Amino acid sequence: MNLILTVLEIVAPVAVLASIGFIWVKAGFEYRMEFVTRLAMMLATPCLVFTALMKTEIEPSALTSMLLAAIVAYGALTLLFWGLTAVLGLERRTYLPPLIFGNTGNLGLPLALFAFGEAGIGYAVVIFAVAGIWGFTYGIWLVAQGGSPLKVLREPLVVSTLLGALFLWQGWQTPTWLTNALEMIGQMAIPLMLITLGVAVARLSPGRLGRALWLSLLRVAVCVAVALAVGHGFALEPVALAVLVLQISTPVAVTTYMLAAKYGADADAVAGMVIVSTLLSVITLPLTLAFLI
Repeated sequence: MNLILTVLEIVAPVAVLASIGFIWVKAGFEYRMEFVTRLAMMLATPCLVFTALMKTEIEPSALTSMLLAAIVAYGALTLLFWGLTAVLGLERRTYLPPLIFGNTGNLGLPLALFAFGEAGIGYAVVIFAVAGIWGFTYGIWLVAQGGSPLKVLREPLVVSTLLGALFLWQGWQTPTWLTNALEMIGQMAIPLMLITLGVAVARLSPGRLGRALWLSLLRVAVCVAVALAVGHGFALEPVALAVLVLQISTPVAVTTYMLAAKYGADADAVAGMVIVSTLLSVITLPLTLAFLI
């Protein structure tokens, strides 16, 4: 019973905030997705990532291990799902991004914070940064069928990650007044991302739900297996391993739908995977957390 209550305490705030966004849109109220998304991704989230890295009390060696583990995990997922799309004859630029990229920002960061506290968010932002960089480079190149990966260097998320890592490595701290301001801005990120997740799901038009269901189930199984294997391979300590499994197995990222729509891939098919995997996460994420806690 205590375990069930603990899991509910972790998942409930996420569900409440996402439901607010969902109900807000269904009630007919205005929600300027482009503005809020830009505010979250260009300002709030970079501040959250920077301050989390700068102030973390996790040993740099442990964060380095997590960084390497995340890189290996995403590399393994890319290769495995590349092979899967080839075997099943699925259009790669439509199906590969949603199979690889989970909702490590909107969902993974708050879950890691609620489940594992400051240590959890410290590890989670490393995985989020790896996923973001891989998504902004290979992910966009795949869906758009071209483009320069160097554009990623202009992304605020990448800049904040590199600066945060530098400050952590050197033991530097920003002045107290600036740190307080950055933390206040960063505190907007998680509520904004969760409410926006609810809004995005409410506005999606699902397609090919049968295929989306079995692909989503297969995706969860593969992601959990890869994260566990990689985490044990790098001998991650329990909290780091738990965060790796949690982040890697989050449901399909809404951004994969946005990219599919922008670059002319099958957006309805991706929307179906986003909706189905998000609904499945109501079951899979509590089970995963119960196993990890």
